[in-house]
Amino acid sequence: MFRSALISQCTRRSGALMKRSQTLTTTSALHKTSLKSDHNLMKSPQILVSNVFHKRNPNPVVISRSSYASEANLPKHSRVVLPALSPTMELGTIISWEKKEGDALHEGDLLAEIETDKATMGFETPEEGFLARILVAAGTKDVPIGKLLCIIVETESDIQAFKDYVDTSEAVKSAKPSAPSKASAPSAPKPSTAAPPQPMATKSTVSSVGIGGRLFASPLARRLAAEKGIDLTALSGAGSGPGGRIRGADVLSAPIGVSGGPRALEFTDIVLTNMRQTIAKRLLQSKQTIPHYYLTVELEIDELLRLRTQLNEMLSKEKIKLSLNDFIIKASSLACMKVPEANSAWMETFIRQYTSVDVSVAVSTDAGLITPIVFNADRKGVKEISQEIKQLAVKAREGRLQPNEFMGGTFTISNLGMYGINSFSAVINPPQSCILAVGGTDKRIVPDSDGNRRVASFMTVTLSCDHRVVDGAVGAQWLQAFRQYIEKPFSMVL
Repeated sequence: MFRSALISQCTRRSGALMKRSQTLTTTSALHKTSLKSDHNLMKSPQILVSNVFHKRNPNPVVISRSSYASEANLPKHSRVVLPALSPTMELGTIISWEKKEGDALHEGDLLAEIETDKATMGFETPEEGFLARILVAAGTKDVPIGKLLCIIVETESDIQAFKDYVDTSEAVKSAKPSAPSKASAPSAPKPSTAAPPQPMATKSTVSSVGIGGRLFASPLARRLAAEKGIDLTALSGAGSGPGGRIRGADVLSAPIGVSGGPRALEFTDIVLTNMRQTIAKRLLQSKQTIPHYYLTVELEIDELLRLRTQLNEMLSKEKIKLSLNDFIIKASSLACMKVPEANSAWMETFIRQYTSVDVSVAVSTDAGLITPIVFNADRKGVKEISQEIKQLAVKAREGRLQPNEFMGGTFTISNLGMYGINSFSAVINPPQSCILAVGGTDKRIVPDSDGNRRVASFMTVTLSCDHRVVDGAVGAQWLQAFRQYIEKPFSMVL
């Protein structure tokens, strides 16, 4: 009987173990299927959409698609994030939305206007569908690259599912603690941390006058107090002279705070634009990392002025007026072809020498300085250069320049002559190696070949060079070539 009971118990345990084994086998199979499915999802969450910006934006936009039920069973949708609209862009500002929630979207439609570190650019719709949700409102500043901007769905019936959608991705969580102050960037920082020192309370507690309201202080003490901004009434009664008279030594040894510190100044804090921040960063980098040196020459421009007058008379019917800067651009490009070392760039491990000359021309705008480019200036006539630079200047001041119109360049010109500046030294625009600073013109009396005197017009230019790329002798050779083209302008046609 005991043996029979033991056999029965062993049989029951064996059956239980077999059932458990089958359960584990089924669970393992399901787990492998789940892992395989997750792996496929991980391989396809991002779709690279290229060539959607055409000339407006050469950079592709990364769109994240979600077609699974991990976000509260939301329908299939596309997450459009802020792309890098320029190579140096780190943050952007949403100027305006050209589409509103619920609108139909067609590929190439203007979706929003975004201010980068260089200009305001049009952000085009990356794909067709319907705009279900806008997650970053117009006017928001300092939006980091990768921030979710909006949601696009394929069918209009799916819009309602995103009515109360809130972005909970890691990008949003990580952006908040890193830049808490940037969320309130539209309001200028308060100067509470730099408040002027307050006067000491000793004024109301120390007797400040003598008999009849007279303050007893030596002439030296009065003079020192006036120079240091110290109120003598705060030292009244504490002087070391007879009867408490204030002496010069008392003023010199007055405790800190008696003077009341500097006068409180009225000021207004101006919020930095993305362009101004980029300008500050690049100029600081240039002066800290590039060994500048400067070469200055004076050029006689009488023949150039006569040629300009003649050409303007010929072009008057076409309503084209050539400027002195147009000839300077042309002469600079030809000098770069003659001395190619000046048309080079420092690339850390090598020097890149360009075969064509793309001249960057500094243009001042309300937002800051920007340098639109005249491409292949060495192959263009002065008339074509004049028309092109006028169009670029207008677009720059209106904030409509595209990255391909200001990014790059092999040589830069900055002209302050129209502001009455005789000469100045410009900061090199990295990775370029040279920049030409053009001053104004003035008239001087000089001797001529017959020994008589005549009045001549002169222009001062200064070439800033990167000594890592352009040696002093090479910079001098470039200025010699430039002088030839300016003082003998007919040689530009040879």
